[in-house]
Amino acid sequence: MVRQWIYDLTREENKASLSAQLYNRFMLLLVVASLLPLMFKEDFSFFDITDIVVVIFFGLDYILNWITADIRSGKRGVWVFIRYPFTPMAIMDLLSILPAMSFVHESFRAFRVSRGLRLLRLASTLRFIHHSRNMKLVIQTIRETRASLLAVGYLSAGYILVSAIIIFNVEPDTFNTFFDALYWATVSLTTVGYGDIYPVSHIGRCVTMLSSVLGIALIALPAGIITAGYMNALQKEKP
Repeated sequence: MVRQWIYDLTREENKASLSAQLYNRFMLLLVVASLLPLMFKEDFSFFDITDIVVVIFFGLDYILNWITADIRSGKRGVWVFIRYPFTPMAIMDLLSILPAMSFVHESFRAFRVSRGLRLLRLASTLRFIHHSRNMKLVIQTIRETRASLLAVGYLSAGYILVSAIIIFNVEPDTFNTFFDALYWATVSLTTVGYGDIYPVSHIGRCVTMLSSVLGIALIALPAGIITAGYMNALQKEKP
């Protein structure tokens, strides 16, 4: 059956078929090629050629996925084909084709960035993803510790808001808008410290020191939670 062969060829998780692996690696190469123009300010004629090639194959891949929508979903009926263009994967594929409409308006070129989303689909072709056991453990760990991670996220968001309010009122001349204060609080919490906006008064500097010290503790919490959860998951898998 031709459609079954097409489905087996285009299925990302198909590791048994050499042709499917070659197809997915070729599509991955096209994704990388489509993102190359975003790394240059100049427009080269070579990029125009690669863009045409990429759009042709992306469009062909979109059609192949569409005509095998019923096999992918395991459902029958015409509604499967009608609903397919509105599925997340189909929308993702369509966004990767839209840059070809740049001849209509230059703004469509911005959709080139969306081609990077196809890496989410093609990630299974990468060598390190083949070690699915470790990836499953990481995903399982995040799911099991999501309550703790959310609690840390709420605590961090609250601390950023409070710090921003304090510094905005302590240093009104330094921080023109509340967004500047939020930006400073986030940078201080993560201990990055770009230095483009900083307090100059003694009170403001004291607030900065306190924010940086507490930021170290808050930023370290998610890493500790995930590490502990991952170690527990490994222990459970041991015979």
